[in-house]
Amino acid sequence: MSMPDAGPDRMAGELLRFVALGDSLTEGVGDQVDEGWRGWAAVLAHSLAPEGRRVEFTNLAYSGALTGELTLRQLPRALALRPQLAAVVVGGNDTLRAGFDIRRTTVELDATMGELSDHGARLLTACLPDPGSLLRLPTPLARPLARRMRAVNTVVHALTDRHRALHLHLAELPWQTERRLLSVDRLHPSAEGHHLIARRFHDLLAEAGHPLGPPPATAPAEPPPGLTADLWWMATQGTRWLAARSTDLLPGLLALAASEAAARLRGTSGHHDDQLARATAAALAALPPKLTAPTAPTTSAPPAAPPPRSADQDATPAAEEHRPETEQRPLRATAGPPAGRTSGRP
Repeated sequence: MSMPDAGPDRMAGELLRFVALGDSLTEGVGDQVDEGWRGWAAVLAHSLAPEGRRVEFTNLAYSGALTGELTLRQLPRALALRPQLAAVVVGGNDTLRAGFDIRRTTVELDATMGELSDHGARLLTACLPDPGSLLRLPTPLARPLARRMRAVNTVVHALTDRHRALHLHLAELPWQTERRLLSVDRLHPSAEGHHLIARRFHDLLAEAGHPLGPPPATAPAEPPPGLTADLWWMATQGTRWLAARSTDLLPGLLALAASEAAARLRGTSGHHDDQLARATAAALAALPPKLTAPTAPTTSAPPAAPPPRSADQDATPAAEEHRPETEQRPLRATAGPPAGRTSGRP
């Protein structure tokens, strides 16, 4: 876990405004409370302030979000809330898209982080685990997905330094060895996994000198769903989600697997790795110098539209559906989960 130098003065004051941007991970998928999602960001929000200080938490994340959607849809709403603390955790969905373009991902993520940082928000970022390894996919599928995830994580690490964010090496948490940390879909954290992420971010903020409340609990107060509940979810909502994904993701995955298998037969898989690594380095080198000093939190007009998407580097699956959703609630530094959202599992 890395901690660029920055003082806690941005969080001074009676009210702390915390905004979370991202995709299903930050939305809270895998941590169900009643009929909605809770998630690591909501758990962290309840531990951000000492007793007597209020926290206003807004979750703008939604399932299927891409880095470009953060810039166009979530960022303007986040800036209007004038956050002192903002989580930007995204990128996994970009690796599962037919139009995957590391240059565009870099530009979009830099724009989101830069706007939030320049308006006075302290940023939280995280690198993500490889979805192929989580799902234990065969090598022809796992290797290209891992290649893309490495590229995205390289960008996140570089932009963390560029914008002086607090970074959690989420990819290094024991997802493979401690199965209870993953939900039944093996892609999202379980309730316990979400609590682990919240605790690690709390540790980062504490080490950086921010005044905080007690750390989140090691595990949620609610008992984990049993086998029957997991099977019921898979048979109802999970099956429906898988069927929807099969029409857009499966053809791309099969094409990707065929391409990777052919490259392995020709002995050129390493060439693809090197090609994407060079593209990642070039995308970061092309970013303009960061000259603007951070200002006090204020409202802002939406940022300019991003550049047009460039040609694909690889062929992968089409986009997931997404369901924008906002949760905003004033909190106090007390125990207990926030009210769940009304959405079901993805």
